[in-house]
Amino acid sequence: MIRSFRPVDPASDATLLHSWVTQPYARFWGMTSAAVDDVEREYSQIAGSDHHDAFLGVDDGAPAFLVERYRPADSPLDAVYQVRPGDVGMHLLVGPPQGETVPGYTLRVMQSVMTWLFEHTGAERVVVEPDVRNHKIHVLNERVGFHAHSVVVLPPVDPAESRKEALLSFCTRDDFLATLTPLALHTDRSTDQTTEQTPGVHA
Repeated sequence: MIRSFRPVDPASDATLLHSWVTQPYARFWGMTSAAVDDVEREYSQIAGSDHHDAFLGVDDGAPAFLVERYRPADSPLDAVYQVRPGDVGMHLLVGPPQGETVPGYTLRVMQSVMTWLFEHTGAERVVVEPDVRNHKIHVLNERVGFHAHSVVVLPPVDPAESRKEALLSFCTRDDFLATLTPLALHTDRSTDQTTEQTPGVHA
């Protein structure tokens, strides 16, 4: 499978993204009640930002996942930790599977995203702040080298909530590469049957 990344086109991609972000599994994305116009408006704002952008991961010629990349120093994270040069924030949403679920797919998507961030975007450390209740993403983050730092309070993603309690976590290039050792890869293969395609993870 060949994976590439292309910028989100808010107008032409809004319907597809709407079909993803309004799924029940995507509740931590905070857009389950959004209309298509809301999605287009949100990603138009991101496209016009100089510190936040969005990409679709293309797999076998079709969009398969959404990645948002942002500069922590220009986000609410700047108030809750000491931002370092080279820090890059990331959000990930895997689209619903087209057909049967694929064992290990979501882990491979995350590995592709991390490789892209470190090799092509100048990241020295990737920063994530998933909701503390999003246990699936905590497990996935740990598998690619993230280390939990602390629980922090951020502005809410969901307008119905007053705040977001997030698990601030970091992954350096060395942290990530250490998960790609032959031993780690052997372990991943041995447990692959329990790591199926998990849509809706939000890092």
